[in-house]
Amino acid sequence: MNSKAFIFLLLLFSFISCNNHDNSSAYEELLSRQPYANLTDSIHKNSSDPDLYYRRGMLLYKNNNNPPALADFKKAWSINKKEQYAIGISNILLGSKPDSIISFLPAALKELPQSISLHLNLIQAYADQQKIDEALSICNQVLQQHPDEAGVLMIKSDLLEQKNDTAGSIKALEQAYHLAPFNEDLCYNLAFKYAQSKNPKALILCDSLVRSDTINKKGEPYYFKGVYYSNTNDKAKALENFNKAIRYDYTFLDAYMDKGRILYEQKKYNDAAAVFQLALKVSATYADAYYWLGKCQEEMGKKEEARLNYQRAYGLDKSLTEAKKAAENLQ
Repeated sequence: MNSKAFIFLLLLFSFISCNNHDNSSAYEELLSRQPYANLTDSIHKNSSDPDLYYRRGMLLYKNNNNPPALADFKKAWSINKKEQYAIGISNILLGSKPDSIISFLPAALKELPQSISLHLNLIQAYADQQKIDEALSICNQVLQQHPDEAGVLMIKSDLLEQKNDTAGSIKALEQAYHLAPFNEDLCYNLAFKYAQSKNPKALILCDSLVRSDTINKKGEPYYFKGVYYSNTNDKAKALENFNKAIRYDYTFLDAYMDKGRILYEQKKYNDAAAVFQLALKVSATYADAYYWLGKCQEEMGKKEEARLNYQRAYGLDKSLTEAKKAAENLQ
């Protein structure tokens, strides 16, 4: 080896060593302070106890110190292949290192093949990378072993919806509903899918939700019925149910918007505008309400007011390019 190559390697080694020392020192200084100091002392006394690393990692994780937390979880996992240690690693990797989690979780699942939590994290990792088929495959693997997991069926439904498989999505939700008929989120999701697909089961499910709502504070069942009637072209019943939804929940923006759009389609522009204005009292930054208010005002000949509301809509939501075009057309 010539002298230049030797010097280069020496400098490279020194650079790497300094970086590692700096990172280690940064962690050491943090870990020597409270609330970590006591656990750090315990680790120094018993460095082979994985639970000490895990407990310190959890404390770091709760305080948003993810890099040292990940290091502690990995150290705990290297000592003992416990599920909670792998979950700690995967929870951090999910948010920061999607490629790393795809390689870590399959290996972890070889150690813990029965872990539902690790399977769920792998499903989430694939879904985050838009690998929907891979995520569905893991869902099906879990359901083969645990067919009564309503939560996994709900995830499967969402994944199928992303593939535009509405029938499959509904079927998965129906299976989940039979397992957990009192899960409110599940019921609402299924009722909405029924309503969107013009399935009269929406009315049956919504009526059961109304009967079970003894406090009479939920607007959702009436909203879903309104969506069903709107999609089946019974606009009078749709408006009736949207009004009930708003009566039970005056902040129900979707009910305002759907009601306003029906009135707009019926050319009742003044009434529709009043509804969109009410929506804006609920949320003054709701871009869609400004856009539809602008459409009503344009039909009523209030061009300048319409143009301003189109501009407000686009200013709040740059994806509303139709609002931008509408404003330009009124220049």
